[in-house]
Amino acid sequence: MAKILFVVSAADRWTLNDGTTHPTGYWAEELAMPHKIFTEAGWEITIATPGGVAPTLDRISLGLAGGTPRKRRKVERYLDSISSQLNHPVSLESVDHDDYDVVFYPGGHGPMEDLAYDETSGRLLTDRLASGRPLALLCHAPAAMLAARNEDGTWPFKGYRLTGLSNREELFNRFARKARWLLEDRLREEGADYVKGTLPLLPFVTSDRNLYTGQNPASSEKLAHLLIDEISKKTA
Repeated sequence: MAKILFVVSAADRWTLNDGTTHPTGYWAEELAMPHKIFTEAGWEITIATPGGVAPTLDRISLGLAGGTPRKRRKVERYLDSISSQLNHPVSLESVDHDDYDVVFYPGGHGPMEDLAYDETSGRLLTDRLASGRPLALLCHAPAAMLAARNEDGTWPFKGYRLTGLSNREELFNRFARKARWLLEDRLREEGADYVKGTLPLLPFVTSDRNLYTGQNPASSEKLAHLLIDEISKKTA
């Protein structure tokens, strides 16, 4: 049985450039759909957050921005079914990435607030990338990469081909125009080989060595299936 670690933001707000905050957390589809797919594949899932704080659902992700009413109901029902696990995550500080076949970071604006600056998460990402074992980040979750540093201060993800929410997609959110920074910009500035799909909001995933990334919420299922395929190849 494969084991996967979900590293989820513990933030419940996003601080904007003018000092105001916007309620946020994790994006419903990005946690629910991969969790469901991995569970159906028989994988064992552990959810970890900074400090072991129960993660906050971004309510916007169950509104119009979360897709069709049918899709939103499906996602909400699934989140309700795993509420006990979500309400009692383990502390990120207590986990060892080597215990897991895959490390997976779902997104939402939460990572822009906490994981982008979290030293524990940064060390985990640095060590995981160096291990050569599968590491996956979805949508806004690549913001967590910004906290990763090698011992010499260099960025471990420099030169990696990866994706994450594009500037164009971010700016569909009215409040994002007050953001302190945009994810695509920061990833490019750090030296990532940032790529994105031809059209916004459609599924787009990419991989480079042991790093797997998805561009947006619509990429959730495609990224999860890609990871299952990769693990299946390794264990065949």
